[in-house]
Amino acid sequence: MIATHWRLPDAPLRASAVATALVALVAVIAIAEIARAVLPLSELYAVKAGVAFAIVILLAFGFLQRHHPFSRFGAANQITTLRAMLVALIAALFGEPRIPILAASAAMASLLATALDGIDGWLARRHRIASDFGARFDMEIDALLILVLAILVSQFEKAGAWVIVSGLLRYLFVGAGSYWPWLRAPLAPSRRRQAICVLQILALTLAILPAIEPPLSTMVAAAALVSLAYSFLVDTLWLWRRPR
Repeated sequence: MIATHWRLPDAPLRASAVATALVALVAVIAIAEIARAVLPLSELYAVKAGVAFAIVILLAFGFLQRHHPFSRFGAANQITTLRAMLVALIAALFGEPRIPILAASAAMASLLATALDGIDGWLARRHRIASDFGARFDMEIDALLILVLAILVSQFEKAGAWVIVSGLLRYLFVGAGSYWPWLRAPLAPSRRRQAICVLQILALTLAILPAIEPPLSTMVAAAALVSLAYSFLVDTLWLWRRPR
């Protein structure tokens, strides 16, 4: 969602979005504190989760005004916000102990976030509030989840640091568009792109599971990275061949 035209939305959309964000932020911190009570997490875990969630939401909300032509934030975007909460809770595991119970917790949260994917789009279509913002918000949460999982796979030593490339490919692609405008052209809808995105998330989630150890976890992560790189290559070539 990062761009140069960030601004908070006007009322009443602003009130609806901010109310959702505040409730979600309180929920993230509360869940993180509950997790601290039952898991061996540091005192900073709740702070990390809250900060991560706040950054994601602040970045996203700056593009509501231009890309969400409705007066309410909507149930679909609230589901995506729930997914953002889960990603923040997973990201807060950065720097926490590298023990099986935390790896399993990350995998469970990832599976829940993945299960919720698609519900937001269905709600948007059902309530006739589909928007460019909602589609992009959902896509960016997917991309962030991949990056977070890739870092954790490396942190838990399930694969080498190279696995983080899985999470960086999306951002490298967007960054390259700053230098080559043809990369910013809209892509045609693709089942292949959607399937590989889900495959990447599931593969990294599988690699994190305590029962999956190297070299199997390394092979799973490597295969997923190859498929993701292939998908980006196909899209890049398609954009290159389009008439300028």
